[in-house]
Amino acid sequence: MSVDFEKVVEIAQQAGDIILSHYHQKILVTEKADHSPVTVADLAANRHIITQLQALDSSIPILSEESEQPSWEERQTWQRFWLVDPLDGTKEFIQQNGDFTVNIALIENGLPVFGVVHAPALGKTWLGDGRRAWVEAKGIRDQIKVRPATIPTVIGSRSHPSAYMEAFLEELGEHKWLAVGSSLKFCLIAEGRAQSYPRLGPTMMWDTAAGQCVATSAGANIKTWLDNTELNYHREDLLNPFFVVSV
Repeated sequence: MSVDFEKVVEIAQQAGDIILSHYHQKILVTEKADHSPVTVADLAANRHIITQLQALDSSIPILSEESEQPSWEERQTWQRFWLVDPLDGTKEFIQQNGDFTVNIALIENGLPVFGVVHAPALGKTWLGDGRRAWVEAKGIRDQIKVRPATIPTVIGSRSHPSAYMEAFLEELGEHKWLAVGSSLKFCLIAEGRAQSYPRLGPTMMWDTAAGQCVATSAGANIKTWLDNTELNYHREDLLNPFFVVSV
């Protein structure tokens, strides 16, 4: 059964509207078992996305950061599933700097075949279908592609400095640096505004799948840092290996 991807884009944008309804209020923050923050906006967006994806096709299972995660015994039988982060960049949301996103990806045989990244505060949406990628703003959708540069712009996180990153940059040589939160880093690679995103710190599956699809659909390469293989989502460990996005 085919999936209505335009409906999925709409679901992500609706979740973004829900998030924004909490954005300029006093944000109540609680702590999850892993000590990461969660807000009422995370949970409200999650409820909307789960409900709408199930209504779209109840046969496709869903793995979301803000829902109870099924065991590997169950997940290993999934050939196709949704991978969701209803609010990627909760710290950025709390700090109200705009660098947070809604991430929804469809995984087939371990790889993302469709991804949508919506940035509510920026009013922009990125999507990729495995072959092409687009950015949408103010109702206008344009195709995007990666763009090499003589002096590459390296994009990284504000929140996760790393000794590994320092070594990577030293080996890379001359470059420009751009700090951005959440899965926006993949999207800026896809737009050609940056050329390298070394993620040499912790991320989870739901942090990366949608952005990975957008970036690779625009022509980027994403390989694990240690063994140079494609970042795959059919595995027990929800924690990603280190990886590098390049053009």
